[in-house]
Amino acid sequence: MNLTLNSKVALITGGSRGIGAATVRMFVAAGAKVVFNYQVAKAQAEDLVRECGAANCRAVQSDLSTTEAAQKLVSSAISAFGRLDILVANHGIWPPEDAPIDRMSDEQWHRTIAVNLDSVFSLVKHSVGQMKKQGGGHIVLVSSTAGQRGEAFHCDYAASKGALVSMVKGLSTELAGDGIRVNCVAPGWVATDMSAEALNDPPTREKVFRAIPMGRVGTPDEIAGPILFLCTPYAGFITGEVFNVNGGAVLVG
Repeated sequence: MNLTLNSKVALITGGSRGIGAATVRMFVAAGAKVVFNYQVAKAQAEDLVRECGAANCRAVQSDLSTTEAAQKLVSSAISAFGRLDILVANHGIWPPEDAPIDRMSDEQWHRTIAVNLDSVFSLVKHSVGQMKKQGGGHIVLVSSTAGQRGEAFHCDYAASKGALVSMVKGLSTELAGDGIRVNCVAPGWVATDMSAEALNDPPTREKVFRAIPMGRVGTPDEIAGPILFLCTPYAGFITGEVFNVNGGAVLVG
């Protein structure tokens, strides 16, 4: 089975590191042209472009903290390669410090929602406008186990990721007639820069591993693979689904 994306153009957010970088590499290897954004990791983004080839891959600086920034990023992707077939909304922030609800600042709440949800709304809105002109496309939103079962002391993150699941369910039926498939990939703990601080703390690492039936965390490639699959013809009859890729953790948390 050959999972190819020949002639397709993809926008992948949060593409300079972790899951995003693995997805960029996998999409380019499958034949896609890719535009990805980075916030501050300029050197890593430039290295990734060199690795994948500038003819196939472009990096755009954008912090995606506003809907306006998201709209500009979509426009940049269309300008770079002339069309847009795939949107992978992978970016997001996870404030690492526990924040009980009665002590969570308004600033933390609003920033998490702005980055993790508001910007996704804008990315989807403007990507769909282009996809409708082209006759279809694929959208994959990256949620989380926390978006399905919640996460104590991180209600901002859980709320933002749960909203993505609801967006997928509603948009999948809304856009099916336009040939646009909308799905969700929901990772659990993955070995990335974002999780490194927690996973490098022995007591936290032990607690995390105990909560995953497979007894380990995932790798970025293990998340990128399902994202790629959902954007190929082999997933042509799949829309509105939450694809859990978390070692069974969502079932026991």
